[in-house]
Amino acid sequence: MLSVVIPAYNEEPMINKTADTICRILNQEKIAHELVFVNDGSKDQTWTEIGRAAKEYPSVRGVCLSKNFGKESAIFAGLSESKGDCVVVMDCDLQHPPEKIVEMYRKWEEGYEIIEGVKQSRGKESRLHALAARCFYHFISEATDIDMTHASDFKLLDRKAVNVLLNIPEKNAFFRALSSWVGFRSTNVAYDVQERDAGESKWSTKALIRYAITNITSFTTLPMQIVTFFGIIMLGMGVILSIQALYQKIVGAALGGFTTVIILQCFSSSVIMISLGIIGYYIAKIFEEVQGRPRFIISEREDGNGDGEN
Repeated sequence: MLSVVIPAYNEEPMINKTADTICRILNQEKIAHELVFVNDGSKDQTWTEIGRAAKEYPSVRGVCLSKNFGKESAIFAGLSESKGDCVVVMDCDLQHPPEKIVEMYRKWEEGYEIIEGVKQSRGKESRLHALAARCFYHFISEATDIDMTHASDFKLLDRKAVNVLLNIPEKNAFFRALSSWVGFRSTNVAYDVQERDAGESKWSTKALIRYAITNITSFTTLPMQIVTFFGIIMLGMGVILSIQALYQKIVGAALGGFTTVIILQCFSSSVIMISLGIIGYYIAKIFEEVQGRPRFIISEREDGNGDGEN
């Protein structure tokens, strides 16, 4: 059986359309399936719509988180609730084309264990957004030695890979990177990002920046190495300025150097504060991991018969 995990946050207008579209495609291909919608603490009627879809479509199940834990946690909640031999993760807004699920499933039948959805185009987005995305994926690719240039959450995972991911105890897990990091026999399926039929994107600039910082620090320690790089630069500048000052003192041409001192003080103080901020962020992440709080809390479930369960 194929499980399709669909995180949903304020996707009230899309639930029924998404369920209908995916079920119709998979039924036509005679692929046994279940749809697992994960309500990530939505503020609209998303959970109510999931309940209605569960009554209308026997293959639809719903999971309601007690609050908004974030997309990564919602994905892992869906993975933990899925029952299929393989699992597809996709967005609720249908920007991940559902027909590609069939292509992924056929490749899984050929023996592949992870099938990555690779973006051929990113759809309509601002140039600033596109540039920021390219910079983020270039940085994370260099830091992790994993090519994530066209990475997305749209992918199929064999049950073996799903179990490995669920057994990783990290609280701030980066699904896109971890699903590549675990290995297994992999291949790609190319797709074009589709336009939304309803609703609006939940990714504001602030949310994207927070997402980037969280996932970079959860998957690589490179920012802490940048602190060391800054320290080496400051040491080099200090040596050069010290030699210059000693030379001027010896030849009797020493100047007050007020401007140089002020510039050096401002620069060094900025580097120190940035470095302390980076270190502090990693310490905060360590604190969150040590606390041992769960990634998510499930408050309700809906099964394929539309029966709720607390």
